[in-house]
Amino acid sequence: MSSIIHGMGHSREEKARSHERIVEIAAARLRESGTAGPGVAELMKEAGLTHGGFYKHFGSRDDLVAEAVERALRENEDFVTTLTAGAADSRAALDLFVDWYTSPEHRDSPAAGCAVVAFGADAPRADQRVRAAYAGQVERYLTHLEALLGDRERAAAALSTLVGAVLVARGIGPGELSDEILGAARTTVRAMAG
Repeated sequence: MSSIIHGMGHSREEKARSHERIVEIAAARLRESGTAGPGVAELMKEAGLTHGGFYKHFGSRDDLVAEAVERALRENEDFVTTLTAGAADSRAALDLFVDWYTSPEHRDSPAAGCAVVAFGADAPRADQRVRAAYAGQVERYLTHLEALLGDRERAAAALSTLVGAVLVARGIGPGELSDEILGAARTTVRAMAG
């Protein structure tokens, strides 16, 4: 009997690991290509699973998309918190955040980059769960930037500047013009701190 129970536990653990792998892969791929991007079969194949097993994990593709978007947004928040945690003061924290956000590495790595940029065009067409997760992350960024800049209006302007710069820079691709746009956003947001 204990071997049956142990086997069932192993099966649940394996299912949980598979679920996490699917969501992790989907979060990265959706950041790269948007929520309408990769299909279920492609994501399942990348996770090393069969297409037929998808419904053991999710009720629909929309459920997977929502969970992957939530994951991507949470990962951003965790990253920003870790990035700025050791800063000596709010100015140093702002510089760390802005330097990362406007870096060529961030521009060139959408799969690991800011999900607010990645899902900005998709959020208005997404279901309520995705829109709520997106709005929640925007609010957390505003709160974070407000603490660094001193007021909400500057925080909103800074966030809009940063997100817009990365979106445009990614659209252009690596090069002088793209770097110029990132540099201008970096300078502008840093100047907001006074």
